[in-house]
Amino acid sequence: MPAIVLLGSQWGDEGKGKATDLLGDRVDYVVRYQGGNNAGHTVVIGDKKFALHLLPSGILTPEVIPVIGNGVVIDPAVLLEEIAGLNAQGVDTSKLLISANAHLITSYHVTLDKVTERFLGKAQIGTTGRGIGPTYSDKIARVGIRVQDLFDESILRQKVEGALANKNQVLVKVFNRRAIEVDAVVEDLLQYADALRPLVRDTSLLLNQALDQGKVVLLEGGQGTLLDVDHGTYPFVTSSNPTAGGACTGSGIGPTRIDRVVGILKAYTTRVGSGPFPTELFDEDGEKLRTIGGERGVTTGRARRCGWFDAPIARFATRVNGLTDTFLTKLDVLTGWDEIPVCVAYDVDGERTTEIPMTQTEFHHATPVYQMIPGWSEDISGATTLAELPKNARAYVEFLEEISGTRISAIGVGQDRNATIAINDLIS
Repeated sequence: MPAIVLLGSQWGDEGKGKATDLLGDRVDYVVRYQGGNNAGHTVVIGDKKFALHLLPSGILTPEVIPVIGNGVVIDPAVLLEEIAGLNAQGVDTSKLLISANAHLITSYHVTLDKVTERFLGKAQIGTTGRGIGPTYSDKIARVGIRVQDLFDESILRQKVEGALANKNQVLVKVFNRRAIEVDAVVEDLLQYADALRPLVRDTSLLLNQALDQGKVVLLEGGQGTLLDVDHGTYPFVTSSNPTAGGACTGSGIGPTRIDRVVGILKAYTTRVGSGPFPTELFDEDGEKLRTIGGERGVTTGRARRCGWFDAPIARFATRVNGLTDTFLTKLDVLTGWDEIPVCVAYDVDGERTTEIPMTQTEFHHATPVYQMIPGWSEDISGATTLAELPKNARAYVEFLEEISGTRISAIGVGQDRNATIAINDLIS
């Protein structure tokens, strides 16, 4: 049975939570493989809306075992608060498993994140200030704190001392801040040990054994392709790899075990934070997309920047991730436009290109080349098949499929979990 990767094909916020949840009753494990509580999914079930930040969307499906993989960075206070919140809404979280190798966000990571961003002034990258970047920096620098360290106070103290030896110098001498005490950090982290201990496993071993037994494993990415630290719009990116390659390193599942890679594409484009955005709208169309689409970040509450669909970005995501399928979301938001512009190429200093430019400078100078597609006015929120879509809505979907380079296997036509048109089976 397959391991399936499900990820964002733009700058995040494409509706991955809904896609994961829709597959939930047909999979056995849903694994979050990177990022931290700087990402968020919204899932609507009936009259209930669930905002998830660290937990995999599969936690809303009782039959699924949700897993937080080794590639995730965890703020234990946020995690336990999110678990408590779901429990209060009647969601069973008892099956949750956490990798022993996942890294922990500490209080000093959050402090450094905030003071560093303020220090950058106009050069800020738009970080959420939740300590994600500094935690990944410590991971790469080999001075990070892992979940398993909570269960050995001696090792925990040694690691915190080692990390703060340098960080306190920076805080005091560069940022004019007070030094952080080792004892306070250790005491803060140890308070979570008992609550987390029953959830911790060797999740790489567990997931590979599950695949050996014929189970279906869904690997869920946070953020999106254009926020990947290697392949995104650097430096305006996240600190991990939301792309398909990150699913392997962040879960401990080898690439030969992955059968399908599903990219989530919004029918238009949004991003949160700073950085280039060729199709961004600053007019009433942009505000209309933002209002109808409810475009505010699940985690930050920040208004999302909105623009028209960008085909070069979609093709890039198809190539970098090796997409086999696309899930097109929020098609219903476009209802009511007489014509819908689609960016089919860029103009970069007088030259036309259908691909993302190689350099940061060229991408900043890129202006969109649009092709106008006829719109529709009919309500599509109740459509359950392609045939039930208006002619122009079908034509829009077919155009995006052709220009993106991968087949569209499902279409979101409304907020509710059932407001989806299934075209191709994403599992079999």
